Amino acid sequence: MEITYIDGGVTAPIGFSAAGVRAGIKPGKTNKDMAMICSEAPAVTAGTYTKNKVKAAPVLWDRKLTDSRETARAVVVNSGVANACTGGEGLANVEREAQTAAELLGVEKEDVLIGSTGVIGAQLPMDVVLSGIGMLAENLSRSRHAADDAATAILTTDTHKKEIAVQITLGGRTVTIGGMCKGSGMIHPNMGTMLGYITTDAAISKALLKKALLDAVRDTFNMISVDGDTSTNDTVLILANGMAGNAVVEEENEEYACFAAALLEVSRYLAKQIAGDGEGCTRLFEVTVEGALTKADAVLLSKAIVTSSLTKAALFGMDANWGRILCAMGYSGAELDPDRVDIWIESVYGKIPLVRDGRAAEYSEETATHILSADSVKATADVHLGQESATAWGCDLTYDYVKINADYRS
Repeated sequence: MEITYIDGGVTAPIGFSAAGVRAGIKPGKTNKDMAMICSEAPAVTAGTYTKNKVKAAPVLWDRKLTDSRETARAVVVNSGVANACTGGEGLANVEREAQTAAELLGVEKEDVLIGSTGVIGAQLPMDVVLSGIGMLAENLSRSRHAADDAATAILTTDTHKKEIAVQITLGGRTVTIGGMCKGSGMIHPNMGTMLGYITTDAAISKALLKKALLDAVRDTFNMISVDGDTSTNDTVLILANGMAGNAVVEEENEEYACFAAALLEVSRYLAKQIAGDGEGCTRLFEVTVEGALTKADAVLLSKAIVTSSLTKAALFGMDANWGRILCAMGYSGAELDPDRVDIWIESVYGKIPLVRDGRAAEYSEETATHILSADSVKATADVHLGQESATAWGCDLTYDYVKINADYRS
């Protein structure tokens, strides 16, 4: 199986159009703040959502629809206001958004999914939002530029857009998967504020589409952390309109395995883009745990390391303070014999061991600092208890993280 990267985003698959505009949700800003994705044909849809008990109104709307309906036609997303903790008015506003978009697109309101990101507790300025939906409908396009506009319009404190497109072959047909996401702070998904939207022209059953999405999210989006805060709005949606013309994938066969692998690749890329763009961060931190007794233990250990504030601060300071890594592993709740742990770090500047059998290895602090100065740093820990492994992604913790979040509502 070959996965080919192509230049594109959510409009790369056949039959998908998109738009991104500035509606003016937050006065005084100049950024694009609303996006739309639309499928020419009904698209089989699956979603996964935050496990935070405080769920935003769009999450409640989308979850109800993806759980009860086979297909959708469009997604409308705004940045600036999260529409979370907004009660009945917030839920009514989501329905008004869906109804307005449906009328403009000639579909049913239940065909329209909604996403929001931004400040919690504020009501949407509905005159602005409804006007923005009108602008989006007028500007829908299948162009590469339209995908770029949509990916840009959903950003908040992100420093750059995050999008990808890949192609595979299913049953002799070229199938494309495109995606975009946003996320920089309040990132600790458990399905931060994280939104992900994936489009594909593959023909696949709803049951298998959902399975592929849940499996991909488990090993990618749910393995990233910027600050340990699980958002009220975390959402990943996938729409599959079948317009590639492949025979419908209805069994867990070779065709399904190929699609699932491509979706995993798309999800991993987008997840790493989020982790590497954490608020104020200077470098991506990838942590792999090997030799764990169980998969669950490997996940606990890798996420404990990547979420440790002390480890993240040491990474920012380019300090090879391996004691913080071992400490995080010790309180993770996973099975661990500290006297058997090996730890090493690597980047484009080299690779060195820090710990052997739970004790300090011989290494140069100067070399370690140089390795840790790279834009992307990887730490690997082998616990020598079993055969299971897991990888998590995060970033360093900087002064700017506090500055950004101390002034977020301004």
